[in-house]
Amino acid sequence: MGPTQINGVPAHPFLVHFVVVLVPLAALAVVACALFPQVMRRFGLALPVLALVALIAVPLATNAGEWLQERVDENARVEQHTEMGEDLLPWAVGLFVVATALWAAYRWAFLPSAVGAEGRRGTGRKPSPWWRVAAIVLSLVVAGGAVVQVYRIGDSGAKATWGAGGSSRPGVPAVTNA
Repeated sequence: MGPTQINGVPAHPFLVHFVVVLVPLAALAVVACALFPQVMRRFGLALPVLALVALIAVPLATNAGEWLQERVDENARVEQHTEMGEDLLPWAVGLFVVATALWAAYRWAFLPSAVGAEGRRGTGRKPSPWWRVAAIVLSLVVAGGAVVQVYRIGDSGAKATWGAGGSSRPGVPAVTNA
């Protein structure tokens, strides 16, 4: 599905960095846009695009991780990390859906009803307070869940690689050339 090696080195540690940066960044942007319409005005289409790129990064890192798991020594920590890694995709999908819904709601609710210079239409009305409360709560739940899951997965991966003791010598499993 995606790259499993980069220049002969497993791609998973490289691809994970995209997930670790983009998912929390998209989560923060979603919450900020839900809380403050003026932030949404500045983000515009960049909000769902950021969430989409974060979403795409998740299965790429997961696929490279599964490839790597088949080539390292089997242990309980690696297995736990792999299982947890599979649980991030629904949170990333949720983040993308909420980001897209926020963008669409802003585009159609907040823009003036007359066609502007950019050719966009909207009702020019602000959504009801209940809609805003629902958007904020949903954003906080999805963003919080995604960030917590990224943290948990990263923590389990670090423990699987380096061990729980934090020693100066890594317990990196041996990679076979299969």
